[in-house]
Amino acid sequence: AALKMISSGEIAEVKVGDKIPSVVLAEGQADYGKPAEVNIADLIAGKKVAIFAVPGAFTPGCSKSHLPSFMDAQEELKAKGVEMTICIATNDAYVMEAWGRTSGGADAGIRFLSDSNAELSRALGLSIEGGILVRTKRFSLIAEDGVVTHYFSSAEQSSDTWA
Repeated sequence: AALKMISSGEIAEVKVGDKIPSVVLAEGQADYGKPAEVNIADLIAGKKVAIFAVPGAFTPGCSKSHLPSFMDAQEELKAKGVEMTICIATNDAYVMEAWGRTSGGADAGIRFLSDSNAELSRALGLSIEGGILVRTKRFSLIAEDGVVTHYFSSAEQSSDTWA
């Protein structure tokens, strides 16, 4: 199912059955190397993945609760067939790489991708539009071969989006 526009011109929030859109994100590299372009649709094609997003890298709630819950759940997720866990935020690729490295998240096997232009966040109907910086709403989802099979929204309760 394609993502649908709602009457205000905004994109409706992602739901089970929707396809993850083809959007190019950036992945920071070690030693401040040039970030790599990663098309999220290509990356997850043919795989069962967990994708979670945070409003900001290095922020207290994201660093103390949300990210660690996914770090701790890696074995459980793999036991359920999840092949890859991806963390997304609108911070730039350098910040995402540093957060992944210093938090232990990258060592736990989580990929940290930058949606710095909020293109994916907006396409999923999950952007927080504000002044200068656009953030991503806290969410998590499971997708199989690019199709959302489970979706957890922070609109219900933020802890629903933790692993």
